[in-house]
Amino acid sequence: MIGGDAAGYGPSLTGADYGEAFLEEWRWSTARLEDGAVRDIGASSERGLSLRLLKKDGSRVETLFGSAQDASPAAAARLREKLSPGAAGRGPAFRAARSAGASCRLDPATVPLERKLALLRAVDRAAREMSPLVRQVTAVYGDRRKDTRVLNSDGADLFQSRVSTNMTVSVVAERDGMLQTGFEVVGAQRGYEIFDDEAALRAARRAAARALAKLDAPKAKAGEMAVILAASAGGTFIHEAIGHSLEVDHVQEGSSPAYRGMRGKTVAPETITVVDDPTLPFQRGSFVFDDEGVEARPTELVKNGVLTDFLYDRATALREGRPSNGHGRRESFAARPIPRMSNLYIAPGSDDPAKIIKELKSGLLVTRMGGGQVDTASGEFVFEVDEGWRVENGKVTYLVRDANLLGVGPEALRSIDRVGWDIGWGIGVCGKEGQNVAVSDGQPTIRMPKLVVGGSHD
Repeated sequence: MIGGDAAGYGPSLTGADYGEAFLEEWRWSTARLEDGAVRDIGASSERGLSLRLLKKDGSRVETLFGSAQDASPAAAARLREKLSPGAAGRGPAFRAARSAGASCRLDPATVPLERKLALLRAVDRAAREMSPLVRQVTAVYGDRRKDTRVLNSDGADLFQSRVSTNMTVSVVAERDGMLQTGFEVVGAQRGYEIFDDEAALRAARRAAARALAKLDAPKAKAGEMAVILAASAGGTFIHEAIGHSLEVDHVQEGSSPAYRGMRGKTVAPETITVVDDPTLPFQRGSFVFDDEGVEARPTELVKNGVLTDFLYDRATALREGRPSNGHGRRESFAARPIPRMSNLYIAPGSDDPAKIIKELKSGLLVTRMGGGQVDTASGEFVFEVDEGWRVENGKVTYLVRDANLLGVGPEALRSIDRVGWDIGWGIGVCGKEGQNVAVSDGQPTIRMPKLVVGGSHD
C-alpha cells in the first residue's frame, strides 16, 4: 500500500470543514507503430501526494490545495504546515483500511515488450491484407496501472488499484488521390487478456473495411432530416449533448443555464432515463470509490424524462449543504478533484431497433460516431459521423461520407421519439479544465425526427 501509517497523513481540520490526503502511484507503457515500423516506445512511473482543505463561507467554498512528488509522511507534514500554519500534526482517528484490487487476469507489466510489439505488427498485417488500397496503418498500444489511497477527515483510509489496457487502430485508404480513414479502439479496465480472442485484429479489419467502403461512398447531403443513432454508435451523443451540462459545477457557475433550476422538471420524453454508473464491471470509467473517498454508486440524473440529480464532488456538494454522490475525479495527485462523468448512458427502452429503422421514411442512420464537442453555455454540439447510411422507405440503402451532426443538446434530447431495447458502448478520454480522465458512454438505438446534418450542398 502507498505510504505508511495512516496517522502520518491525516489532514488537520483547523478552521476547515473537510480535509483529505490523496496518495497516488502509477506506471504506464506505450508503443506506436506506423507504416510497418515502431516509431515510439515509452514507459514511465510516478508517485506523489496532495493535501486539500475545504472551508465553507456562506454560499462560497474555499479550497486550499498543495501537492508534492513525494508520498512520504514527511512530505505530508510539510504540505500541512504550508496550507494551515501551526495546525496540529495529527488528523482524525482512521477506521480499518479498505482496499479494492484491480480487475486484471494478466498484468500488462508482466508481458514482454516484444509480445506487445508483435501484436502491433499483427494488427498492421491484418489491416493491409484487406486491400492493396490500404496506404497507412497506425496502431497504438497502451497500458496503465494506477494505485491510489485516500485518507480523509471522515476517518476513511481507502486503497484502490486499477489496470487498463487499450489499442487504437487508424487506417487510411487511398484511390485516385482520394483519402478515407477508418478508426477503431479496443480497451477496458482489464489486463492484457483483453487481446486473447484476437480483438485487436478484428478491430484492424473493421477499421480497414470502413476506410475502403468510404472510397465508394457519396458525400452526405446537408440539411435537416430524421436521424437514427444506432446502439453501435456508442454514447458520444449523450456524453456531449447532456453529460457535461449535468456536472454541477457548470450549473453552479451559470455556464449550464439550460438545466439551472430544472431539478424535478421535465427535460426529456418519459421514455428517457439517464444514468451515470461507476460500478459497472470492466468499464473504463469505473471505480469502487471516487478520488475523494466517496463510495461509488449509480446516479440517476434523468428518470422517465424528469431531471432528478446532478454530478457532485465534495466541494460542490458542500456549497449546497448536501452529500457528494461520488463523482469527484482528478487526473492525478497534482490536480484538484472536480465533478466528472464515469460511465454515462441512456437506459434501454422498449422499441424494437429493427422496427425503428423500418419506420423511417427518409433520413440518416449513424452506426459509428467520431469525435464531438459541446458548448455547455449554449448547448450547441457538433459530432463527426464515422459511419452513416442513407435510409429510404425503411431500408438502409447506401453508405455516405463526410457527414456531421449539429444541434442543441437540450432540444435534441427532448425530440427523441424512439428508444430501442438494445445498448452499445464507446470508450474514450474526457477532457475538462485541462484534466483528462477515462470514461465510457452508452446508449440504445434512438431516433430524433429533426436534426441538422452537415455535408454536401451539391
